[in-house]
Amino acid sequence: MIAVIDYGVGNLFSVEKALIASGGEVAVTNNADTIKNADKLVLPGVGAFGDCMKQLEATNLVDTVKNEVAKGKPLLGICVGLQLLFEESEESEGVRGLALLPGKIKKIDATGEKIPHMGWNSLDISENTGKTNLFNGLSSNPYVYFVHSFHAVCEPSLISATCDYGGKITAAVQKENIVATQFHPEKSGDVGINILKNFVEG
Repeated sequence: MIAVIDYGVGNLFSVEKALIASGGEVAVTNNADTIKNADKLVLPGVGAFGDCMKQLEATNLVDTVKNEVAKGKPLLGICVGLQLLFEESEESEGVRGLALLPGKIKKIDATGEKIPHMGWNSLDISENTGKTNLFNGLSSNPYVYFVHSFHAVCEPSLISATCDYGGKITAAVQKENIVATQFHPEKSGDVGINILKNFVEG
């Protein structure tokens, strides 16, 4: 069973529906015991880094999520759910993230391009796809859907995909049992379903 963590932020119905379409058995939950009993976790997120972190802390699930990930349980972060995995963000100075991954979330520096980065863009998939390869079976430059103004700045070894938007932007990251996408797989059509299926089956 896959637990989609409900902390009052994000389009949970779309994520749940897409995971079910990908073959997953899904529970949308804010219950610590359900999260502990789940096989895999999904951390969605929409909005500002600080607001999302505050909401997550209000559910008293921060330690639960950290402990389950430390045990090796697979975790997929989506959009701001990716950003929360890092230590901090320029969007909300002074707010500490989950710090499951080293690095900082910074505003996109895209000269001549509109911010937020919104719409379809193609991925450049790296060789750092990790134990759970979200991009298995996809073409070399699949198109996915983005809505964001910030992205992860971190060690290249953590980056599993980038896209070009006035420069290189981090589109996906991975480390051991953690995978995360800055784009929205649940809004990315058949490509997104394939990505989620790789997580469900990985």
